[in-house]
Amino acid sequence: MNHSKRGMVRVVSAISVIMGLTLAGGTAGWAQQKSLKEQLVGAWTLVSIEVTSKDGAKRPGFGGPNAKGILILDASGRYAQVTGNPDRPKLTTTVRSQIPAAELGEAARTFGARFGAWSANDADKTLVLTSELTMFRGRSESKSSVNVTGNELKLVESRGGGSKTEFVYGRAR
Repeated sequence: MNHSKRGMVRVVSAISVIMGLTLAGGTAGWAQQKSLKEQLVGAWTLVSIEVTSKDGAKRPGFGGPNAKGILILDASGRYAQVTGNPDRPKLTTTVRSQIPAAELGEAARTFGARFGAWSANDADKTLVLTSELTMFRGRSESKSSVNVTGNELKLVESRGGGSKTEFVYGRAR
């Protein structure tokens, strides 16, 4: 093989290695890590909610041990979150104005929804949800630490009195 053909084979081989590393995800030096916002964009289904009190005691969070929910974070910075207990009692009517106050109160205690704007901070790995409308009017903003591992999202939010709530979501498919 002459000199110019060997040089061409080396160049093609080097390009093939670089392309292979890039397509395979490469190493930290070859592939850029996605920003936290890019990792969070999408729909997430609730797996569990656990509250840990100041003394370390753990209990199921809002919606109970069988809570269902979804968190949708869109690329433009808007979000919607719905969480509830699927085992709550059935209402005697579906006409809102005719639901007895006691039934409506119990339904509200076991179901929550909010929407608004969201932002992510790469430096401290946090997610801030700023509500435009929520069932709980006194609470317009929440800040959670974030851990994304593959298709799992963990949000840990500190609450008053030293307690914390951990939400675990799986990426919706």
